[in-house]
Amino acid sequence: MKKLFKKRVLIPVLAITFLLGAVSFKSDFFEIAKQIEIFTTMFKQLNMNYVDETNPAELMDDAIKEMLNDLDPYTKFYNEQDVEAAKIRNAGEYSGIGASVRRQKNKITIVEPYKDYPADKAGLKAGDEIVQIGDIVIANFKENTGELLKGAANSKVKIVYKRQGKEYTTELIRTKIEVDAVPFYKMIDDKTGYIVLAKFNKKASAQTKDALERLKEDGAERIILDLRGNPGGLLRESIAIVNLFVPKGEVIVTTKSKVKKYNRTYKTKKNPVDMEIPLVVLVNGKSASASEIVSGALQDLDRAVVIGARSFGKGLVQQPKKLTYGTQLKVTISRYFTPSGRCIQALDYWNRDENGNAVRTGEEDYNAFKTKKGRTVYDGGGINPDIEIASQKTSDFTRSLMRNYSIFDYATKFYNQNSLASINDFSTETINYKAFKQNVAADGLGFYETNTEKELKKIMSTKEASEFGNNVSKEYNDLLASIKQSKLDALDTYKSQIQVELENEILKRYFYREGLYQYQLTHDEAIKKATELLANKSEYDRILN
Repeated sequence: MKKLFKKRVLIPVLAITFLLGAVSFKSDFFEIAKQIEIFTTMFKQLNMNYVDETNPAELMDDAIKEMLNDLDPYTKFYNEQDVEAAKIRNAGEYSGIGASVRRQKNKITIVEPYKDYPADKAGLKAGDEIVQIGDIVIANFKENTGELLKGAANSKVKIVYKRQGKEYTTELIRTKIEVDAVPFYKMIDDKTGYIVLAKFNKKASAQTKDALERLKEDGAERIILDLRGNPGGLLRESIAIVNLFVPKGEVIVTTKSKVKKYNRTYKTKKNPVDMEIPLVVLVNGKSASASEIVSGALQDLDRAVVIGARSFGKGLVQQPKKLTYGTQLKVTISRYFTPSGRCIQALDYWNRDENGNAVRTGEEDYNAFKTKKGRTVYDGGGINPDIEIASQKTSDFTRSLMRNYSIFDYATKFYNQNSLASINDFSTETINYKAFKQNVAADGLGFYETNTEKELKKIMSTKEASEFGNNVSKEYNDLLASIKQSKLDALDTYKSQIQVELENEILKRYFYREGLYQYQLTHDEAIKKATELLANKSEYDRILN
């Protein structure tokens, strides 16, 4: 009943949202008004007459969010709590326990405690399950569990958590948490500086500029800017960061929309810090949005060599629209285009396939564009690097291992069973990949269902399939077994990708992110390639010319 309500009846809700936003309705005004009236009377009748008690606020919140999912993943309804969370993300600071957590229904798991913040000082580790906060037992709590950890600075909170089947109790004092956009920068050698840009919050351009200037003071004559894993953020910060390396007045990104006022061209506004210093930008499949504006602009302007794997391909622009009672609609208003004219967006959510999935442009349909110096680059979604590195790619299979927390859970198990005194004690061989494979195989790989499996199960669930006889059923089961074996083989096929993710997760457990970055300086394949390229001026110049 609830699912049907969400999917079939709630299209008028979007009309309500647009009405509140004072959008021009043109000739659709009557149809929108009609749908609003139908929805209002239906919602009233539902809540008055449904056989069980309903929660109108929860029903509406869930229903709106479900409806918007049919548009694109970025058009979202924010309730009051969501609005505050968005402000915190952009501000780069908040008050809490200093840990990222995974919130599931009636469950909170520590994903990463931040060094020297309350959760870390109290001894909480990644993988710990919080079972009680204050007097509230998480399993019995029906509201947003994440809100329970927030609170004013210097306020106390008692936590009961579970680790390896045992329960522990601790008390934390919440504090102000600083979220650095640049969590790490350092000299790799006497001439090469390295900057990790992890977020595009309000601190991003200022912290990147500070890191750049400090590294130059330390002797840096070339720079590596690492945008891997950076999901994006504030547009103005991405433009300001490009401006550190290119002159005032350069076009960095344009936005195109069906609404004229959203068609804009964004240019750099300040004098740069350094227009000449050789620059490499690192990207991967988790570099998105603002990360793609930075890497795409620097590539199109022939100002940097891009190394790694094709970026995510998030080229849709959102803008928050205030609604009533402190809520907001974050709505997709336009698309991003790089200086050469490339569209960053990878997936087409408006022309879906027969299964309702967004369509990705095939390589044969990519369009060619020219950089400032005449180099050929292509669209197709995301930024394709000048130098690709296989280990930096992430297959669907590897992503499924991460989404299912198979890598996270193995890292937790590894940490509980092994001790490492220093980063020097760790190497790729430290990880028992065979044991990891056995762990994943023991789970049956049910978390990763191929399209072939889905279609086979659909066919075998029909009435006709039941009449095919035992021979067909046997062949069906044999085929499923063959597919399962191919998924087990994928653990070897994508071993280099998976090992990178395992290393990252395990190193954070022992040495925090700072230790992970320190290890990568001398062990990460992309960083080593970037350092090697920057040391070879003729090759660097050849790529950019």
